[in-house]
Formats: sequence, structure tokens, C-alpha cells
Amino acid sequence: MTSGPDLASKQAARAIDALRRGWSVRIEGKSAAITIRAVETGGDSSDIKAGSILLSASRAATLKLTNQRAAGDTSLPVMIALPHHRDAAFAMAIADPTLDLRYPMKGPFAALPLPDNDAALVAMELARHAGLLPAFLVDEGNGDKDIDIVTPAQMAAYSDASHIRIAARARLPVSASEDAEIIAFRSAADAADHIALVVGTPDSSVPLVRLHSECLTGDVLGSLKCDCGPQLHEALTQMTDANWGILLYLRQEGRGIGLVNKLRAYALQDQGFDTVDANIRLGFAIDARDFSIAAQMLRLLNVNAIKLLTNNPEKVAGLEAQEIIVTTRLPLQIAANSHNRNYLNTKRDRTGHKL
Repeated sequence: MTSGPDLASKQAARAIDALRRGWSVRIEGKSAAITIRAVETGGDSSDIKAGSILLSASRAATLKLTNQRAAGDTSLPVMIALPHHRDAAFAMAIADPTLDLRYPMKGPFAALPLPDNDAALVAMELARHAGLLPAFLVDEGNGDKDIDIVTPAQMAAYSDASHIRIAARARLPVSASEDAEIIAFRSAADAADHIALVVGTPDSSVPLVRLHSECLTGDVLGSLKCDCGPQLHEALTQMTDANWGILLYLRQEGRGIGLVNKLRAYALQDQGFDTVDANIRLGFAIDARDFSIAAQMLRLLNVNAIKLLTNNPEKVAGLEAQEIIVTTRLPLQIAANSHNRNYLNTKRDRTGHKL
């Protein structure tokens, strides 16, 4: 019989899956419950029956709702009333900042009191895990017995990296080194399978480690907009030259916001926003990745001290907060091109990346 954290994380997993499919989910907070559907999957061409939309704090600020909630916590999501005549296209124009140039005239909107602050924050977290825009239709009534229910405690259990376990391992010769082993990690909570590639023969020395977040566009398609692909291959080359090393390939696309939202961020960059402002405008954190996952993977590999190959001080801090000793931070320098120069400068100037 499933119980405790496993059952709690499964409730959150079901809620995430339901939202991706366009179904309703009820979030039960401390003082009230809210029933939500994701705007991008839960609407259709007919009139929307919901009376309000729940938006991220940053999206609300873009829609000039800041002054209506100035007395409250400006980091909280905002709920706004919808006019009587609305459809799915109208809701998406409110939710999706990439459409602002196409639909510049929206509002004015009236901000409504949040039924429950914790429930509203859980909704934003569900959106991130589901790879959806953080915008929800708020349905009236909570009486549907078939609806998936999630609580803040269950959401916290879902995000607990201690659920990760080694699922499979095999020898995998790669172009950088014929002496390599691939190890798959699976979580009891979400469906993401993280990977470690151990290069060389482990011994008592401190390994060279790279935390590399999945980047389909850079790692697979050779995108010139970022430096992910070249960083991946340079890291493997340096591990081959070292005594031994570990590449942790984390399934956290787009700094944790998912592939679809990353492409939306690209579209915003084409409109003139840098990579930081694009993420914020979408309603997400500048960096939503969870480095406790990497720490748990290292513990399962019996590694508690590393030399970290990174330009990002946040990775050092994230691992050290999980009691992984970073003996040395080694920079990873990649030549810029005309497509990613502004991106690299933004990482240096706004997120503290350094060589």
C-alpha cells in the first residue's frame, strides 16, 4: 500500500498531468480551495465560463495591475475578473506575453482578492512543472468528485529530490572517451529521467563534474542562440583529460521552465527582451532549476566532493547548500558568436556568471 511522501507526490503528479491535458484541478489551501484549468490547454473556441483568471505576479505587473495590489505582497499571484464576453483567444492574449504586440489593447482589469495565498502559489508551481504558462482559468464551484486534488504539502513532497533513485546503468563509449558509463536516475514523483555520464575510472581523487541542463535546441539541433552545445562537448573533453569526471545531464530545459516556454522566451528575445527579462515576462523565476537533484545524484554515486566546471556561482551555492563540497570552481570558456553574444553578456552582467 502506497502511503506517506509517495502518495503525496503522486497526487501532485496527477494534478500536473491533468493540467497538461486541459482538465480541472482543485488546490486546497489553508483557508479556501480554488479550482483551476490552464489557459493554454483548458479553453476551447466557445465562451469561457470561468469568471476570473489567476496570473503570475510579473504578468500582472505587465498588465499594469501593480497599483491595485500595492498594499499586499507584490510577489503573490494576482486574480483578475474577466468581462462577460470572452473566448479562448481572449484568455490566451491575457496569458501569453509573446502576443502583446498582436493584441496590445487589454483591460482595464480589476484585481480580485485571492481566496488563499498558498493555493495560488501552488498553482504557479504546478505551471512550471507542467511546462505551461502560469495563467489559469478559475472555475466557480468545487463539487466535482472526479477532479484531481492537490495541497501545498503534496506539492512540496513532489519537489523533494530524495525520491530519486538509480534505475539503470551500462557501459557507453562516447566520442570524447571510450571509457564511460551512463547511469539513469528516476524519480518516484515526476516522469523526468536524469542522466549521469561517468568518464574514466573512478578512484579516490576528486572528480571533475559538470551540471548540464538539457537543451534540445543547443545540444541536439546546434542552436547558435546559446552556448549549451559547445559547453557540453568542451566539458566532456576536459573530463577526458582529467583523472575522471561526471557529467550530470539534468532534465530541466530552459532553466527549469520547459521547452515550450523556452521557445516563448526566444520569441520575446526576438522582440527585444534579454534572456532574464523574457523569463520574468513569462511569469517565471530568472532561474527555476533545482540543483538539489544534482546533489542527490552525486550522493547516490558516493561522491561528496567535486571540482565543478561552471561559470555560474549559483550552481556552487546550490550544491554547497546540499552539503556537496566544491573544492574548486573551474571556468568553462566558449567563444561567442553574433547570435549569442548578447545572451552571454546578459549572463555575465545580470546573473553573475564569470570566468
